[in-house]
Amino acid sequence: MAEPRKITEVLLRLAMERSEKTFCPSEAARALSINWRPLMPAILREAQRLVDAGQLRCSQGGKDVSPLSARGPIRLSAKI
Repeated sequence: MAEPRKITEVLLRLAMERSEKTFCPSEAARALSINWRPLMPAILREAQRLVDAGQLRCSQGGKDVSPLSARGPIRLSAKI
């Protein structure tokens, strides 16, 4: 299992690389492990922490949502 620090690094790196474009949380999980699906709960928890800290934006259909409570596909991006 990936450490929260590693997850944070990957999430913020993807956000910086994409600039204003969004990315799927699964992209972060795939960057950390071939067996990425079990990482998704930890990815979403860390994404929520970064959203709360004002470092990431989480959206669904163009509206801000919580990574932990949203149902269906979400997108992450740098907080601009």
